[in-house]
Amino acid sequence: MPSIARSARRRSALAAAAVAAVLAVTATACGPEDDQADGKPSPASSEHLTGDLKKDLGLPDDLPKDLPTSLKDLDAWKNGAWKNWDRDKWLKEAKQFFNPIIDDLWNPDRMKDADGNDRKVDDSDIDDGQSGGRDGTGEDEGVTDPTPQPVKASAVPTPYTQDDLPVGKVFMDTPKGSMVCSGAVVKDPRHPGKSNLVATAGHCVHGGKGKGWYRNVVFVPDYNPKGLPNEQLANASQSDVAPKGIWWAKRARTTDHWINNGAERGGKGAQQDFAVLRVQPEDKTDSTSLEEKAGGAVQVSFSTPRVKSVETLTAVGYPAAPPFDGAKMYRCADKPGRLTLDPEQPTMYRIGCTMTAGASGGPWLDASGTRLLSVTSIGPVTADWLAGARLGKEAKAVFDTVSREG
Repeated sequence: MPSIARSARRRSALAAAAVAAVLAVTATACGPEDDQADGKPSPASSEHLTGDLKKDLGLPDDLPKDLPTSLKDLDAWKNGAWKNWDRDKWLKEAKQFFNPIIDDLWNPDRMKDADGNDRKVDDSDIDDGQSGGRDGTGEDEGVTDPTPQPVKASAVPTPYTQDDLPVGKVFMDTPKGSMVCSGAVVKDPRHPGKSNLVATAGHCVHGGKGKGWYRNVVFVPDYNPKGLPNEQLANASQSDVAPKGIWWAKRARTTDHWINNGAERGGKGAQQDFAVLRVQPEDKTDSTSLEEKAGGAVQVSFSTPRVKSVETLTAVGYPAAPPFDGAKMYRCADKPGRLTLDPEQPTMYRIGCTMTAGASGGPWLDASGTRLLSVTSIGPVTADWLAGARLGKEAKAVFDTVSREG
């Protein structure tokens, strides 16, 4: 079957030489005789990454010391060591984000088969108190409004390349296998018109309390822009599935609240379930920014307006659980209400919507369609509403950090 970016992509001479050296060492390291008689490691196995090779692999210069940085370690990682999800190893290595580019890993068939990364809540998770302050956002805190009526998700017209929605899919590998969320290109004040930032949900990049960062995290803007049926995607070409490229996360940040409290099910951590990625193209010969490639970006708003003042919010994403299959982009528009899961944490937005797993992390846009006020975090098993965090100072700190890091 065809694979995305299968065409030969020339690496730098430095990268080619490095990989050759690693393969030579690996081929001879097969038994007890490999122990060094003098206790000194071989030059290739102890060689650390040069700046040029880090750039070629899409790695930041400030890699944590406890992550793979030798040529041998990186070669093993690229050839499948990333699949080792041993709990202790994962926790140790996943304290900071590590995401080297693996060419052609995310081919059309692998993308098609990724499961929706969702979080379900039930009535027992909801605090239905009716207390709240009098002024500003205080009137929203600790309040849960009546459950909204379901709003049937409507398909976004194709081709997506001609709309003004800079939305796509976020793919990641987790201990449970390949999964998928949604995300949106957002403006970067430090790089006007040339942003490489993506907003999504925290649970799309990090496992939450007691867990670590996911691996092989990529963003695909305008995934399947022609809206091809799911059964055709495995054998589709790159121009059909990912015409604007595959973008690997170079940086990823989420809130401390999600990392310290987030859970796979229920509402824990949902009130600050937000993440930002800085991405780069898998095709290193392309110097175009994501914003330019996607044809635009939306502005993230951290002003937490009064819920009653918000006329409408439109959630956009790629729902993948039945009755959807992840092949197409959908959206729901509704006037938001308030949802409280924990009185000690900010109240969330909630709208009626029938989108399912896979829509997580997708943007919630205001009536103008130009400002992102939230991202999809949770929904019930009945799939008749969605809720997202009201982005405030914690989310802004995450955004500012990724914007600064470059």
